[in-house]
Amino acid sequence: MALTGHPLRTVDRGRLLALIAHEQDTFAANNPKSLDLFQEARATLLAGVPMTWMASWPGGYPLTFDQAHGNRITDVDGHTYIDFCLGDTGAMTGHSPEPVVRAVRERLETKGGVTTMLPTADSTVVGAQLQQRFGLPFWSFTLSATDANRFVLRMLRQITKRPFILVYSECYHGSVDETVVKLDPGTGKTVRKPGNVGPDVDPTLTSKCVEFNDVEGLRAALAPRDVACVLLEPAMTNIGIVPPAPGYLAKLEEICHETGTLIIYDETHTFSAGPGGCTRAWGLHPDAVTLGKALGAGIPIGAFGFSAAVAERVLGDPEADLVSEGGVGGTLAGNALSAAAARATLEHVLTEENFATMIALSTRFTEGVQATLDRQRIPWCIVQLGARAEYRFCPEVPINGGVSFAANDFDLDEYLHTYMANRGILMTPFHNMALMCPDTITADVDRHTEVFAQAVDDLVG
Repeated sequence: MALTGHPLRTVDRGRLLALIAHEQDTFAANNPKSLDLFQEARATLLAGVPMTWMASWPGGYPLTFDQAHGNRITDVDGHTYIDFCLGDTGAMTGHSPEPVVRAVRERLETKGGVTTMLPTADSTVVGAQLQQRFGLPFWSFTLSATDANRFVLRMLRQITKRPFILVYSECYHGSVDETVVKLDPGTGKTVRKPGNVGPDVDPTLTSKCVEFNDVEGLRAALAPRDVACVLLEPAMTNIGIVPPAPGYLAKLEEICHETGTLIIYDETHTFSAGPGGCTRAWGLHPDAVTLGKALGAGIPIGAFGFSAAVAERVLGDPEADLVSEGGVGGTLAGNALSAAAARATLEHVLTEENFATMIALSTRFTEGVQATLDRQRIPWCIVQLGARAEYRFCPEVPINGGVSFAANDFDLDEYLHTYMANRGILMTPFHNMALMCPDTITADVDRHTEVFAQAVDDLVG
């Protein structure tokens, strides 16, 4: 949604910086045990956290959590938070949902065996669930969505014998080397994304990049017929939610069909659109789908599915080693614990009924934010994608990754995130995404609406 009509307010940067300082002081005073543990961890952990991206939390240091159940997290200082971050989608199920806990406990305590390099009945059921939800007949498992993307790119290059892939500027598909590129706004050329850490080769030798929703840019990039596949989210999510323009995905599928280019929809985040992600909700026709994060309710698992035609080409290629050292697979992939968690998640947690409730709550969240933006004439917008919503610091919904990137504002992020945390609400630290889970209730959404309104009112004075 976007604002129209009367002139919009501008943000007083001096006031903003003063508010940030106040909120950071409050954060430090409220969370001494988290600070002590963070300082202790700096002696043994790189950047003082288990994984360096955890250092991106607002307030100057991350909270150390003690317990997490449903959509509530309690930290070591005893504060309990409404969790709208939900592990940046990994806990879209809620934390430790009972059916998954029960299935994991049965696997560990009763049946035994976490990894044996042998299949279980659970994996077949998960494959059937994904087949029904996403419409692709053949599935395989990994430990993450990154691995799913990496393996699928290799296999589609193998069967097409084409050297390039195509991704969208400011996309995110995990740590896959070929996807860490962007479009240079000055030259219009594909370049390495700033900060790309030591790639083995220059990714512009393997990848092409265009802006999302740019039909003619896509057509030109695919015209030489040297692109094996397009890897995309049906709606971009990691740079704020950038929805497809009306008809864009249909045009994408048409152009790919004309040029013999295969399509991979990365539904890792866009799974929020419903039980079958955007693929089912929007009637899409992919050659492959990749998934991860929420599929196992936090137990590591990723998955990829192929159309029958692609599966036949993959399995029928005598030059491809899919069982030994061909660069696809992993000892722990498809393990019994992950399969048990995924089966319980799909059968009992991320159901049609739960998605309907989650999406309705996300709509309520979006309407609450929009009401404050309308009332205060603040130049921001909010976008919803099923069970998730995100506010962005620009007056119109971004049309592509470049426009959305230009709306980044570190100071506003720091202010809003710290303000929320000081009042018992956690948002996704890298951006302003809020996700609903089966445990989210109306009062949680309304509490965010209240605190968001207070934050904006304090900002504009």
